[in-house]
Amino acid sequence: MKSILIILILAAVGIGAGAGAGMMLRPPPEELVMAPCGDEGEVAESHPEVPPEAEDTTGEEADPTREYVKLNNQFIVPIVEDGRVASMVVLSLSLEVEIGQRETVYSREPKLRDSFLQVLFDHANSGGFSGNFTTGTKMRRLSEALKEVGRKVLGATLTDVLIIDIVRQDS
Repeated sequence: MKSILIILILAAVGIGAGAGAGMMLRPPPEELVMAPCGDEGEVAESHPEVPPEAEDTTGEEADPTREYVKLNNQFIVPIVEDGRVASMVVLSLSLEVEIGQRETVYSREPKLRDSFLQVLFDHANSGGFSGNFTTGTKMRRLSEALKEVGRKVLGATLTDVLIIDIVRQDS
């Protein structure tokens, strides 16, 4: 009976400490800067300006005829060495397509996933995910291969395949 009581007391103290720490470490609410706007004491919100250099860090102009479609699920690729799974690679992909083609991408996603998985397995079997697998050459080769098979499924509407996340978990 005493052990149950001690567990309940420790749980209550832990929850209380966690809640207190969360409240203390919470970021302060954003303050609105009010500026006069017009006649009769109207007030409008004023937002700080974003410096031009902070808007686009890539140096490229955004293309208003393109949109990005993130594929719903991650891709999981086993790395097999000596007949056993030595590690797993997990990737998230997004596709750059013409505006208005989002539904086309989602309707063809099963075929896209199949084609992409074939490329990813071939890349893994050729040693593409071994060693320093994030070098520019290996990543560029993988991205180009994904784009090539993606174009076979989507046609010219597909401009690029973007590797958003990539993680290798060694066992």
